[in-house]
Amino acid sequence: MASITSYSTSAGKRYRVRYRTPDRRQTDKRGFKTKREAELFLASVEVSKAKGEFIEAGAARETLRTLGTVWLRHQSHLKPSSFRPVEIAWRLHVEPVWGDKPVGEIRHSAVQAWVTGLSGSATTVLRSYGVLASILDVAVRDRRIHSNPARGVNLPRKTGKARVYLTHEQVELLASHAGDKGTLVRFLAYTGLRWGEAVGLRVSHLDALRLRVNIRENAVMVGGQIVVGTPKSHEARSVPYPKFLSLPLAELCEGKGRDDILFGDGVSYMRPPDARRGWWVAALRNAQLEDDTFPKVTRHDLRHTAASLAVSAGANVKAVQRMLGHASAAMTLDVYADLFDDDLDAVGAALDHARTISNVGKMWANGTSGKHETP
Repeated sequence: MASITSYSTSAGKRYRVRYRTPDRRQTDKRGFKTKREAELFLASVEVSKAKGEFIEAGAARETLRTLGTVWLRHQSHLKPSSFRPVEIAWRLHVEPVWGDKPVGEIRHSAVQAWVTGLSGSATTVLRSYGVLASILDVAVRDRRIHSNPARGVNLPRKTGKARVYLTHEQVELLASHAGDKGTLVRFLAYTGLRWGEAVGLRVSHLDALRLRVNIRENAVMVGGQIVVGTPKSHEARSVPYPKFLSLPLAELCEGKGRDDILFGDGVSYMRPPDARRGWWVAALRNAQLEDDTFPKVTRHDLRHTAASLAVSAGANVKAVQRMLGHASAAMTLDVYADLFDDDLDAVGAALDHARTISNVGKMWANGTSGKHETP
């Protein structure tokens, strides 16, 4: 049972409240100057217990570093390539500022000031904020704080980078300057595979009869090392490739076993080309020398190119989604809405045609002439 008792101090009479926590542990709080203050505190404790909102005073004194270290360990479900930027954001931006702070003392205004003052790109700011907010979300669920002071702050907006789509002719020009990597350039531009998915392919993943590649592995660079895992969506998929790639792919298989890596020497996974002086930079420079209108493109732009070429060839959004390995057709539309503008034009034309056919049918049925039709 809860109780209120008085005791004497050098400063005069004080009151102490004894009560039980929701897990039935006995605890107390002292130092109240009046019995009324003690009664109000006890009433608030009982109400918070009844509503399931009770927070023990000591729980809020836990530092963010302690909670963050545990939270980071629990991110093991992330792929290495996703975990690394999260760990960097914690280590460089979150822990140095908030590590020693008790979670109960973190204020919304302080978080807003921190977000506003963070340097770097919008992606860096949003990722760092996301780490802090996620840790505080756990603190709320653990009944350490009533609400998350990080939620509701003003955040920077990411500005989407303009996508570059190569034409068939531009793909061929770039591939012609890529030397022995030409087949890889064409393959990326016509299948839409991510770099890690392409270089992770093995000979056995080719289905030459169906003109398909089965995506089973992903070989990505993480901290200077290649880490092999499942595809980004964690789901295997089958992707078609055009018939003109059959012979070049067959040549890549020559002398290799079924479990050998398709691209490269068959043993080691291909590393991404050097961003300053690798084969990709050389191929792009030579293509631009030959065609001064050739755009500056990244390897990932070949994935965008594959989507563009597929849509131009008549593929619908569901087919493009499956080819690219997106989680949903809605995601594909969000990313490549600009590629389906012609579909909107077609909708307008189809509606106009349908209305015309419908009205002509009614006029014939009624024996009226189209020239008397009311608009």
